[in-house]
Amino acid sequence: MLSSWSFYISTLVVYFGVDALSGISLNLQYGYAGVVNFGFIVFQAVGAYVAAAVTLGPSGGVSAFQHYVFGASLPFPLPLVLATAAGAVLAAFVGLFSLRRIRRDYQAAVLLVVSLIAFQVVEADVPLFNGSNGLVGVPRPLQSVLGLSLQGYQWVYAGWVMVLCAVVYVLVRWLSRSTWGRALRAMRDQEDAAAGIGLNITALRMQVFILGGAIAGLSGGLLVEFIGAWSPDAWTYAETFVIFTAIFVGGVSNYRGVLLGVLLVPIVFLQVPQFLPQIGYPGLTDSLQWMIIGLVWMLCLLWRPQGILPERRNLAPAYLTAESA
Repeated sequence: MLSSWSFYISTLVVYFGVDALSGISLNLQYGYAGVVNFGFIVFQAVGAYVAAAVTLGPSGGVSAFQHYVFGASLPFPLPLVLATAAGAVLAAFVGLFSLRRIRRDYQAAVLLVVSLIAFQVVEADVPLFNGSNGLVGVPRPLQSVLGLSLQGYQWVYAGWVMVLCAVVYVLVRWLSRSTWGRALRAMRDQEDAAAGIGLNITALRMQVFILGGAIAGLSGGLLVEFIGAWSPDAWTYAETFVIFTAIFVGGVSNYRGVLLGVLLVPIVFLQVPQFLPQIGYPGLTDSLQWMIIGLVWMLCLLWRPQGILPERRNLAPAYLTAESA
């Protein structure tokens, strides 16, 4: 009994770390820069696909039953590096067409359409990433080298995910408090005024979009190396709204709030229905998860739009204030 609970908790720790990276990425883009990325899940998915493809080996031989590009057997941690790079490259490519000379609300619509198109393309193009069947059999990094039991390995992997999450958290928090972060806030709050004082709005959007895409790619790589499989059903656009709900509940532009929101929404609220008794027709209890997500988001917007931990004022250093005076 204790071992099963340990296995379950270690799994939740991994999911929390992956969702925390997703929340940090979206909070940086939306909370600080005002970029409404409704296509976030695409950048996580490309990281997962690339990490899987460069780990599985060539698509022939033992993987002859599935077809994919980039077939290789790269050692750890190169698949994660390439997953991060893939998210950044895709973000740069998409950003060139969706962030330039387009109104903010139109950008959100374009990015949502991009996610829908990407889903259909990957599902229909079998040689790309094995179509709707997806990729399976992705080996877990260093599992054979460490020689641990499955439960022990899961805790080691959970610790690895949390270390990467902490590094990204510290880095992004530092960037958000820098002059670059203040420029992002200025662009978010008063775009015309920010452009009037000489800020390059397009460049700022591209920078934050690429950085967020890189973090999303990393989260996808970590997730696929843990679960060992990835398919189009794993990255529907609804997954993006789970993370958006988390950052709204926790507090937009507050990274501690984002972590709290991730703990409450994808972990607590989505796990509670699994412990409820089965009622009604088969699958009704599982569908309650999405009802809970929708209700939580609506209630938050109605009664606590600033979130549990509201955005904190970003005060300039004292020497800057003295110089301006």
